[in-house]
Amino acid sequence: MLNMTALKISLEKGRTASNKYALGVSLVVILQVIIAVILTKYVAENPAILETLEKAGIVIFIFLSYFFYSKSKKEKSKIETSKIKKENLFLKGVTLSLLNMFGIPFFCGVATTLDYFNLFSFDIISIVFFTLSAGIGTFFILSLYGKFAKIIQKKTGKLTKDINLILAILTGLVAVLSILKLLF
Repeated sequence: MLNMTALKISLEKGRTASNKYALGVSLVVILQVIIAVILTKYVAENPAILETLEKAGIVIFIFLSYFFYSKSKKEKSKIETSKIKKENLFLKGVTLSLLNMFGIPFFCGVATTLDYFNLFSFDIISIVFFTLSAGIGTFFILSLYGKFAKIIQKKTGKLTKDINLILAILTGLVAVLSILKLLF
């Protein structure tokens, strides 16, 4: 979702706008990594926390699915105007990244896996390097989406034009799969 939004912003508003969005996402990723690394051992010892996060994630993904679906309907019915809506893309990056329920569990998993293979320790130096690497890597990848947006659009054609509908379907699918996982 975050990658496709970076692509969309780049296509609609340019690379600079996409980089502002990427910066917002990256700063939240840094916060998510810090939380994930600090809580990894605690979460591993308390599986109820993971279940609560999954339930909260379902609600967020249902909301996001509805949000993107509504936005796709508005875009199709929208009449072209000469006004360009000003929006704070940095804040949009922060908001969408905060709603991304995969960040903290993902980084918990990465930290646990690296620790298991003795490639990571929970000292301050390792945590700082791991955190900065995740933030810088996220910014770099999202910036690449912005840089190559037109090439990606040519390769995928109409797919990138209906990006809000695609995002609605993806987030809805994640919500349904999460519900099924909790039930079975």
